Amino acid sequence: MTVSPTLEFFEGIYEDLSNVSLRQNRGTGVRSAKLIFEHMEAIEQFKSFRRQFSKALKLTDEEGIITVEPSGIKFIFGGPEGDDLVRVECLLEIDRDDHWQRFMRFMHRYADAHGMAYGESNPDAIQGSKPS
Repeated sequence: MTVSPTLEFFEGIYEDLSNVSLRQNRGTGVRSAKLIFEHMEAIEQFKSFRRQFSKALKLTDEEGIITVEPSGIKFIFGGPEGDDLVRVECLLEIDRDDHWQRFMRFMHRYADAHGMAYGESNPDAIQGSKPS
């Protein structure tokens, strides 16, 4: 059975990933993924107030569910009044190889299902984004 890959911060509110940046700290070996969301469904019409917060980012695909607590979440605002949401950046740090491999399998499935393409900007950073 094929399950379309999804991302959720709040139960039943699915978010669309706009971009992802993958990195590895040479000193510690810890890998990180910065997930970028240009739109957050959870904050539209106060949907997050009506749903349970999962306290983690929930990634679901045909292999099952991955729950990962973000290392940080940054809300970036702009516009004339400075109150327009420009994007949300969610940082995930993954130190175990088996967890990283599972995360990457999810990311490849998500990219395939949502028309995203991977491109290498340099040997230490891999960028993934939706085509323009």
